[in-house]
Amino acid sequence: MNSFRQILYHIVFCTYDRVNTIPADQQEALYKYISGIIANRKCVLYRINGMENHIHILSDLNPTVALSNYIKEIKTASNAWMKKSGNYPKFTSWAEGSCSLTYAYRDKQMIDNYIMNQKEHHKKVTFEDEYRALLKEHGLDADERYMF
Repeated sequence: MNSFRQILYHIVFCTYDRVNTIPADQQEALYKYISGIIANRKCVLYRINGMENHIHILSDLNPTVALSNYIKEIKTASNAWMKKSGNYPKFTSWAEGSCSLTYAYRDKQMIDNYIMNQKEHHKKVTFEDEYRALLKEHGLDADERYMF
């Protein structure tokens, strides 16, 4: 018997202390590198985008991949690659935590558009306010002492 599943993850993580250490002219190279990591794990990347201090990923996980391992691998490998490349001189590391939210597949286009339009979105909303709103939308009560 075949098993079916569809789990759409919206993953957000930021740079250490949310410092702007991902230069705008180097973001596409980083996204391409991360997309390779995702493909190697046999996961599906629908969208990746972000700002100088954080990244949004919309993807589906292969059923053999644990979410925590997935995020850890993306962050660890990209951290090493960014430091080795020399193109991210101010980057020290990713922040320790992350935010992982699930959505119904029918919401895919809405989330894809939201991630695609990050630059425009952040002309009006700070990362901190965006993060709080995402958590609130999903009924998550986050302790501010550990968020930022």
